[in-house]
Amino acid sequence: MNIKAVAKRAGVSTATVSRTINGSDKVTPKTAERVRRAVEALQFYPDTNARSLGSGRSSLYGLIISDITNPFFPELVKSFEDIAVEHGQEVLVANTNYDPARMESCVTRMMQRKVDGVAIMTSEMEDRLIKVFSHRNIPLVFMDVGEPGPGVSRVCVNHAAGVAMAMDHLIDLGHRKIAFISGPLDLFSARTRFQAFLKGLERHGLKRDPSLIQEANHRADGGHEAMERILASGARPTAIIASNDLTAIGAMGAIHEHGLRIPEDISIVGYDDIQLSAYTQPSLTTLRLPRIEIATAAFRALYNSVQPEAKKPHEGENYNIQPTLMIRKSTGPVPTATKQIRKGRLSG
Repeated sequence: MNIKAVAKRAGVSTATVSRTINGSDKVTPKTAERVRRAVEALQFYPDTNARSLGSGRSSLYGLIISDITNPFFPELVKSFEDIAVEHGQEVLVANTNYDPARMESCVTRMMQRKVDGVAIMTSEMEDRLIKVFSHRNIPLVFMDVGEPGPGVSRVCVNHAAGVAMAMDHLIDLGHRKIAFISGPLDLFSARTRFQAFLKGLERHGLKRDPSLIQEANHRADGGHEAMERILASGARPTAIIASNDLTAIGAMGAIHEHGLRIPEDISIVGYDDIQLSAYTQPSLTTLRLPRIEIATAAFRALYNSVQPEAKKPHEGENYNIQPTLMIRKSTGPVPTATKQIRKGRLSG
């Protein structure tokens, strides 16, 4: 079945069928509906590869993420894809698993599929791989890293403000012995959150205690192991800030296993606000990163860069994203020394 048969059945020109399929606003709603009925009746599926040969564009965007097992990223992918579908675009998703070799493989796939633009929603990418895209004039949008320029935009999350909000919240509750479980410090976002924590200690006149600071892997098992190390140190924190929600959930498991209660004995704050965080026991206080806002900014940056009327690389933009503190039940007032002694809970 071909486009001519659809046009004949709908009583329109092949150009009108093409415009309808491509979502053009030059077709009246009544005509577009007639074309859609003809497409459905004839089960016509246009050849997108042939279409891309004619237009020079694939209508395909690449989306590179770090860890598909972290619920933050599927939620981000869904938001990005929802927007893409509304604009008649397709999305090719690639998962790096924090592995440089896989990152290179992801870039190769993008090149093979001739994507029109790539959203790199992970903190790190080698300069030589970035040049692979730039040499082919493929627009890029990064999360957190890089500087805007021709064909390059950035979605910048204010991680420092987020961690500062978490610190202020715990300080207001009376906590002074605050531990921090970071993500892998070779990641820009993890380093930024860690540095923000150290600045928070300084801002509140608190000393840095190395036994209360542990590096993890941004996954639940890493959070659990890091919390075990903190508890084994005997430092006895009254509150924890974790670099993401999965880390916080793993840490919560270790806290419960030691017979401690949240927040009566130890308060805990996460980061990301994945959907699961509202249903942990107790529900997790966390910093919300708005996935829809991030995805919208990333898509807009690419979409603006690949419009047919653009005669030269679109000057990239900087999109600023602000976290929001979601106060739930995993944080509470600092336990008094009397209560701690009576319960005998913090000796293990």
